[in-house]
Amino acid sequence: MGERHLHPAADPAARAPARRLADRLRRTGRAVSSGDVGLAKAPPLVFAGEVDQLRERLAAVAHGEALLLQAGDRPGTRAALSAAAVRDTLRTLLQMSAVLTYAASVPVVKVGRIAGHYPAPRTGDPGLPTRTYQAAASTLNLVRAFTTGGEADLSQVHAWNREFVTASPAGQRYEAVARGIDKALAFMKACGTDPAGLRSVEFYAAHDVARLDYASALTRTDSRTGAPYATSGHLVRIGDGDRPPDEAHVGFAARIANPVTVRLGPATTVDEVLGYVDRLDPDREPGRLTFALRLGAERVRDLLPELVEKVTASGARPVWVTEPETSSGAPGFDDVLDEVRGFFDVHRSLGTHPGGIHAELTGDDAARDRERPLDLAFRVAEFARSPEPGARSLSPGPGREHQAALSVRRP
Repeated sequence: MGERHLHPAADPAARAPARRLADRLRRTGRAVSSGDVGLAKAPPLVFAGEVDQLRERLAAVAHGEALLLQAGDRPGTRAALSAAAVRDTLRTLLQMSAVLTYAASVPVVKVGRIAGHYPAPRTGDPGLPTRTYQAAASTLNLVRAFTTGGEADLSQVHAWNREFVTASPAGQRYEAVARGIDKALAFMKACGTDPAGLRSVEFYAAHDVARLDYASALTRTDSRTGAPYATSGHLVRIGDGDRPPDEAHVGFAARIANPVTVRLGPATTVDEVLGYVDRLDPDREPGRLTFALRLGAERVRDLLPELVEKVTASGARPVWVTEPETSSGAPGFDDVLDEVRGFFDVHRSLGTHPGGIHAELTGDDAARDRERPLDLAFRVAEFARSPEPGARSLSPGPGREHQAALSVRRP
């Protein structure tokens, strides 16, 4: 891909965040470790061309022509790095994607938070960045093998969904969606259609920027464009703890070419959100910025309208994603579903595009943590195919300027 392996300290385009990193390390009394230096020379985990492709896919989401599905480990978890754990996480994401693709009749962009965000931001373990890199490299190798080696075959994914419907206490209510997918697959088979796209998938990796030393050491400058890319993941995520907009994490994200996701909570103000827009998306480029919302069932209908209206008025077109807490120990499923429905309701009322869903998974063998996201995918498909009276339908519509609400349907 032609990436030059430069640490940001040697790269003028990324020098400012590197200076802030050095200042921060001096303030905390932590020296730059030999692991940081080693990572600066390590092969990239992802490539610049793949990052550019994801930005194109996210631009389609922002234009209402696709949906975004993000899923993976919760920040701070240390799921066992095993083929089974990676496979189970990927399997759940693919199952959700199949249901949403059928319901939406639009492509679903799949992004996994799979490895690369385990280190606690302020831990003093100097070897942790290197171990994180090794874990991420192993995990991404497994993901690439699974997504091209038969695990992602649509017929196999639907068979898993069939098993889930049969075993689920709510299986009867999901039967209509499962039958619809059965018929669609049978129709394609009868027509002699067997495209390669049904046997493999595009899959992208997200990285939570908790440690700037790790992300900075894996920044590379692309020889094609001269732009710096964070090669720790295709998509960079900034969480609630890494705010405000003038914080060093945001400054780092502002200077790389990767698409950026910022998580917003109920305490996030409109001014802060507009600050993110100005800092991270000054050119107002669809696909550059995603807002992941965890506002809660009781607040989403009150808080979201003003956020969407003010951001839209600024000229930005970000991807809006709902991120309810779906893992075990989270709020009751009715509350989760109400938060998601509220997210869609707001976008329906404003005529804007609800870009997608983020689900937390453990990647271990905790059945409930996998079942909740699957339940959620089937429920979204349900009320998307049977919207409230007057709700608009999410079909791609004529041209890029169409912004539809999520009421989706695939034949």
